[in-house]
Amino acid sequence: MKQISILGCGWLGLPLAKSLLEKGFSVKGSTTSLEKISILEKVGITPFKISLFEDKIEGEMHLFLENSEILIVDVPPKLRGDSKENFISKVQNLIPFIEQSSVKKLIFVSSTSVYADDTSTAINVTELDKPQPSTESGKQLLETEQLLQSNKNFKTTILRFGGLIGKDRHPVKFLAGRKNIENPEAPINLIHQIDCIGIIKKIIKEDCFNEIFNAVTPFHPTRKEYYSQKAMELNLPLPEFDESKTSIGKTILSDKIASVLNYEFKNKPSVFLNT
Repeated sequence: MKQISILGCGWLGLPLAKSLLEKGFSVKGSTTSLEKISILEKVGITPFKISLFEDKIEGEMHLFLENSEILIVDVPPKLRGDSKENFISKVQNLIPFIEQSSVKKLIFVSSTSVYADDTSTAINVTELDKPQPSTESGKQLLETEQLLQSNKNFKTTILRFGGLIGKDRHPVKFLAGRKNIENPEAPINLIHQIDCIGIIKKIIKEDCFNEIFNAVTPFHPTRKEYYSQKAMELNLPLPEFDESKTSIGKTILSDKIASVLNYEFKNKPSVFLNT
């Protein structure tokens, strides 16, 4: 029985852990919440309370990584609002623990925010395109990616997810009823939780490490088209878009997911619209 450690059993990490348990893996999972320890235990995850800080790590990291061959890092940077942490420093503190452990393979959950948005022309973006992040989050994620992939003590695969959606998570709930929303003609770049989990499991199954993957559902209607339709389906107030300015945006291509992993997206457009 292979053992996997998942750093960050949150919205994605917890259902991922459950799915890996069903496949016969032994799973260690971390949370920053003492209250969540019992939740992890109940589903069969060996729980650890671990918190990453810029200057230290709190928790039994050595035990968390012990006897695991694979580590999945799903800890997003906290860079919105007033929170301006140094995410890179957090990961730098983590690396010595990985180097001293049995972990030889790592999956790092990143984001398509590492690619620039400031384009007024329709462009397709692949893993071969040079990332040029414009946000602080994107900049720190890119530097973290490079930090991990340059380490020769373990093999790192980078997963650049688009916007995350699922049964209990959809951006239309935030956009509903809002006015003067920018970029109505920009394409959407989203991915469902089901496919996030499926792709990670496929990477593990195919032993596909030292890679970078864009992970976005191959379905890219405009923001206005998609969010208006979703709002109607959910009986929410329609969002109103500002069409006075030229829309900027990019289309993230995930062809490599299909060609290298032979992965077929579960959330097809017909299903995607009814999520």
